[in-house]
Amino acid sequence: MKYKLLAIDLDGTLTDSNKQISPRTLSVLLHAQRCGTKIVIASGRPTHGIAPIANLLRLNEFGGYVLSFNGGEITNWQTGDIIWQKEVNKSYLPYLYESTRKHHLAIETFNGQYAITETPNDKYIQRQAAINNLTITCVPDFLEAVNFSIIKCLIVGESEKLEVAEKELQEKLQGELGIFRSEPYFLEIVAKDIDKARSLCVLLQHLKLQREELIAIGDGYNDISMIRYAGLGVVMENAMEVVKREADIIAPSNDNEGVAKIVEQLFNLT
Repeated sequence: MKYKLLAIDLDGTLTDSNKQISPRTLSVLLHAQRCGTKIVIASGRPTHGIAPIANLLRLNEFGGYVLSFNGGEITNWQTGDIIWQKEVNKSYLPYLYESTRKHHLAIETFNGQYAITETPNDKYIQRQAAINNLTITCVPDFLEAVNFSIIKCLIVGESEKLEVAEKELQEKLQGELGIFRSEPYFLEIVAKDIDKARSLCVLLQHLKLQREELIAIGDGYNDISMIRYAGLGVVMENAMEVVKREADIIAPSNDNEGVAKIVEQLFNLT
């Protein structure tokens, strides 16, 4: 069966260590789209943080999709329509907030181009905002300020402290929220049963495609679900061994244009 949908993780996969897409990779992905392949960028980033890459890849022209917040939201990039999203129940926010205070961590959430937090000077809050081109908005009271729908919260801090908080939150909220680490210093909080595979299943149904027609490429723990789910799961050489064990194919690293090379091979573009 011919592959028709290509889901690509962003950081550590599509972009190199400098968060850039090489000219060759861009050329290959534009060629693949001209040949009829649909591309979906599947990332833990907020939608605003994916937008520059989506526009560079001309997903609006070729009818591509953005799967943001680790699967919490799917956007048709051609029309701008949100075709699916799942919000975090805000009744959990007080407990999450108190946990961050207890463990001397920081918490933020996202509203369009803004990162909402009480701790704008935290180095991890600043790092995340820089990666995603977000404007940090300092609020005096986080719980009072979050009067809008949220798709994801992010708890940030030193790895050792975050590990303790992660274990505690998972024990307390198991089965009620999605709680996982995307980086040693980033703890993601999303709605229950949210991951990239579940959201790709929704998108496939929307497009009337089968999972056998899907290729998924990633490198992180949060990519494992879609790598397992896809008709063909591709893992980058720079991934951790636990992720590589899920691969059907290992691609060269993100700093060695792995996405370009594997897409050329799989779609016979050379």
